[in-house]
Amino acid sequence: MSKKKKSATPQTVNISILESALQRYQPLLSFSEYGQLVAELQKPLIPAIRINTLKNDPIRMVESLRAMYGWEMEPVPFCPAGFRVQPNQNSISTTIEHRMGSYYIQDSASMLPAELFDFSGSEQPIILDLAASPGGKTTHLIDLSGDKGLVVANDSSRTRLKALQTVLQKWGALNQAVTCYPGERFGDWFPEIFDLVLLDAPCSMQGLRSSESHPIRPITDHERQRLVQRQQLLLESALKTTRVGGQVVYATCTLAPEEDEGVIAALLQQYPKTFEVTDIYKKLPLSAPGLTSYNSIPYPQELSNTLRLWPHLLHTAGFFSARLTKTTSFHETSKPYPQFDLYQAGFNRVNSKKYQEFVTIIQSVYGFNLDKLINELDLSLWSRDTDLCLLPELLINNFPSLRLTSLGMLIGKATGNEFLPSHEFVARFGQEFESGKIMLENEFLPAWLRGEDIRGYSIKQPASARIVAVMDQIGRNLGRGNILTNQLKNLLPNQIF
Repeated sequence: MSKKKKSATPQTVNISILESALQRYQPLLSFSEYGQLVAELQKPLIPAIRINTLKNDPIRMVESLRAMYGWEMEPVPFCPAGFRVQPNQNSISTTIEHRMGSYYIQDSASMLPAELFDFSGSEQPIILDLAASPGGKTTHLIDLSGDKGLVVANDSSRTRLKALQTVLQKWGALNQAVTCYPGERFGDWFPEIFDLVLLDAPCSMQGLRSSESHPIRPITDHERQRLVQRQQLLLESALKTTRVGGQVVYATCTLAPEEDEGVIAALLQQYPKTFEVTDIYKKLPLSAPGLTSYNSIPYPQELSNTLRLWPHLLHTAGFFSARLTKTTSFHETSKPYPQFDLYQAGFNRVNSKKYQEFVTIIQSVYGFNLDKLINELDLSLWSRDTDLCLLPELLINNFPSLRLTSLGMLIGKATGNEFLPSHEFVARFGQEFESGKIMLENEFLPAWLRGEDIRGYSIKQPASARIVAVMDQIGRNLGRGNILTNQLKNLLPNQIF
């Protein structure tokens, strides 16, 4: 009887795929550099987080996390809000800070693309994230703009939209909207509209580090060629939809030259003298130039201005990034796009009388100046049945009829003279409330963090609201609670447990 052949373990398959990728890349490095790369890949990839600067000061947040959980943390050299974390028994994915959107778990290399943009040219940049899901880079763009511009987060996959929307809600982003279209369409629909466009392109994910979101996998020449064709179409669309003088950051989590320098070289040939490859070497603490040739095929010399982040350079996954500056118009005329009407969808701009009523209620109950927020971030107040929403004026003025999947922030419900704040609103602004909040005693904290209601609970002082913002003794935001007779009902969303 013949023995059954044992199937290869996932680890064996990964080693085989990794060796194949290394063989492709070995000629691109010196003998010494290749040895450093191989040695680096024997080490575990250190996890990293990026602090939500809409809600926290990064330095204070890091001090708090170190004190609370005993984590060893070191800065990501190219991202001021990014930190590598050596966790102990406290996982970075299970803390209340993570559940409340105070930080995002993100490979440090993925923090590079958003940091490459120059935000100095506009106080309210109009930004497009062309392939946005799951939303880590989208939230990074929102942070860097101070939530004062507009970020349109697009993804062509409807199945990936829920993750994107959840991340944006959890982050507390206001000036944002989500769309679901092939990214190749934006250049025809909205020529020369956006100030900044990020294209984190679909790729072969050959960054030489395997993770749940970026697994090492085999790839055929045919599949790679299909990827390259789509990457070129997406980059063409990104360049077309960018205004003259605007910036496009092209990024991939692969080190395959065909998908990196090769894609940009193809666009330089197709549209000569329409964009420049910006020198961004100062963004890194070391030299990481892109290739100027591959397989005896020369690339334009300016591709040395791109960044090829090999894993051994800064202890990251492999990554490629480039910033392109548009210098000449493509002379494109816009084509029809899917239409959408906010009013037909049930939204209504709140009139001045109702607006003042809501502002007064929120000020009196929660001690929060909604009018100041709206003016500072260029928002407008809309209603939809009993829902109250803050929507970006930049979106309404520039894309009044684009069909959207979601936009802005639901801040709560208005029933009669009562305002019931949403989780997103409390998670973003609860710490700024001057009233309508309570401090939870330490003895109740473990049950609350498990998502349990606190039974037999009575507050020491009368609250100004039925739905309150809950804080702990050290000032951490714990979401919303509903004050009932001898009970504090836990209103933390189920999906964050």
